[in-house]
Amino acid sequence: MREIDLNADLGEGFGPWTMGDDAAMLDIVSSANLACGGHAGDAEVMFASLRQAAARGVVVGAHPGYADREGFGRRVIPMPPDAIARMVAAQVGALQGVAALAGVEVRYVKAHGALANLAADRAEVAAAIAVAVRDLPGRLALLAISGTELEVQGRKAGLPVVAEVFADRAYRADGRLVPREVPGAVLHDPEEVAARMLRFAETGRMPVLGGGEVALAARSVCVHGDSPGAVAMARALRKRLEGAGVAIRPFAGG
Repeated sequence: MREIDLNADLGEGFGPWTMGDDAAMLDIVSSANLACGGHAGDAEVMFASLRQAAARGVVVGAHPGYADREGFGRRVIPMPPDAIARMVAAQVGALQGVAALAGVEVRYVKAHGALANLAADRAEVAAAIAVAVRDLPGRLALLAISGTELEVQGRKAGLPVVAEVFADRAYRADGRLVPREVPGAVLHDPEEVAARMLRFAETGRMPVLGGGEVALAARSVCVHGDSPGAVAMARALRKRLEGAGVAIRPFAGG
């Protein structure tokens, strides 16, 4: 693998409340998944994030999730698939509307948190998200967790689909993410993460919590912008990858 996208979940503040160091992360990543009013974000945060990304040449995607600010979108809110499709369409449309005012094009969609995890295994949820993305304007791409139902349903819907892996999350032997409540699920050491992802770039194999590896295919790597030490981790990861001759380029084009 001689090139890969580096993405981060950003724009996750709300009103006077901020989350992470978006400005620093935008100096490192090639794609930014911006919250669009569900789990986080509002019109002002969206606008500022869009303009900051554009100033740095970072490609922008929408990051819709459950409308659950208190739980940061990491709790499943029971909803029928049709309602999920409308929720996704409303949030992505909101970001597209603010992006029009900012002079920025939204290129792709990546589901957030509990919504993404549910869509990883539930075909009907994945299909609802894929159909919503397909029917929105802009010929949006879908960024999906590697090897999941969302990736499958996105391709069935005729979307441009790109698979991603997570730099700062542990994996199970079946290729799924280890739940956050499990010890060791979230990785914190920048050098460990950088070495792990360089090996993945070279071999396509991801270490499994408890031992072993699992084969995964991905064109994008995510670093969570809200994690402690996220900037140091993203910087170490980019330095290690570029030092090994792997170019950092947005999958959706600049």
